Amino acid sequence: MDSKRQQKFSRQIQKDLSEIFQKDMRSAFGNAFITITDVKVTPDLSIARIYLSFMLANDKQGLMQEIREKTKQIRGVLGQRIRHQARIIPDLEFFLDDTAEYAAKMDRLISSLDIPPLKEGEEIED
Repeated sequence: MDSKRQQKFSRQIQKDLSEIFQKDMRSAFGNAFITITDVKVTPDLSIARIYLSFMLANDKQGLMQEIREKTKQIRGVLGQRIRHQARIIPDLEFFLDDTAEYAAKMDRLISSLDIPPLKEGEEIED
């Protein structure tokens, strides 16, 4: 369980990185819409694991690779934003968050199930 300090720092990083991806570096990633779904920070605040979701991106793996290659530049811009709020700027680790795709897949699977209705007087067996 994260401490209040970790949670507060995570929210700050998520807010600032969202602005960086949407405003400062939008053109650097082919105008793809990048959403930060979650940020997890280690207890010593030295590493931030950032989970990303993409819209308007054809090659998600290629975009992830591009983001990972520009991690140093992204960290520098983040450092300029939070330099008065944090002693150290955490190392950034980016991961693809595919929970929305997984949920959509599960929804399609469940809706495609053919479950016959119960006949009158029939009960569901446990």
